[in-house]
Amino acid sequence: MATAVFFHAHPDDEAIATGGTMALMSADGHRVVLVTATRGELGEVPEGLMGPEETLSHRRERELTEACQALGVARNEFLGYRDSGMQGEPTNDDPSSFWRAPVDEAAKRLAELLVAEQADVLTAYDENGVYGHPDHVQVHRVGLRAAQLAGTPRVFMATINRDHIKGLTERAEEFGIADMREMRERRDEIESMGVEATRITTAVDVSAHLEAKRRAMAAHASQISEASFFLAMPPEAFAAVWGTEWYIRLGAPAQSELEGSLVG
Repeated sequence: MATAVFFHAHPDDEAIATGGTMALMSADGHRVVLVTATRGELGEVPEGLMGPEETLSHRRERELTEACQALGVARNEFLGYRDSGMQGEPTNDDPSSFWRAPVDEAAKRLAELLVAEQADVLTAYDENGVYGHPDHVQVHRVGLRAAQLAGTPRVFMATINRDHIKGLTERAEEFGIADMREMRERRDEIESMGVEATRITTAVDVSAHLEAKRRAMAAHASQISEASFFLAMPPEAFAAVWGTEWYIRLGAPAQSELEGSLVG
């Protein structure tokens, strides 16, 4: 059995981007480890959700613990940096933010865990952090450097298959998803998400684990409400959107068929 370390920027990213893969690998007997760079202190919260003495970082820690239980995560760790906020915000300049962390310093922290776990697999994000968030871009930089330092043999960049998303927007009426119809009118946004299909090396079918993925997403109630695009769509649409998780494996040779697993 393999040990796979999933590296993410904020609590809830793991459920959205790789939750199905994590649940699948755990169910198959692999050891699944989650490392999150920040506690997501700068996330937006619906009015009235938080208790009077509750901080968002503590709330998101609890939500992440619940999500990890749904996904079968064996170990859940934080890298110890502050949320950097969205691109262009003044919080990007906070010296304690993940975005401002020296890459080698942060990579050494992660590499120590990779070595201790004798990790066979590491996932980070693509070079644009999937959609450009500073902390996501930093996950890419830090994750790939940490894998070099630790000698982790299989390294994947979690991403979005941009062509798949475009195809789904064309089928929005079939699924009855208003948000997808609106996305079709915002082509520039789609073009900045993920990568074109030709760059994908690995497509993991997680359709058998969508209930676990949905539970993990719902656990992050401070960020993903039941009425959100993520959770409000009907089951058929949910399966179409989330039933496959996409990766680029570093060093993968040119091949005619996509890989279906992170462990070969």
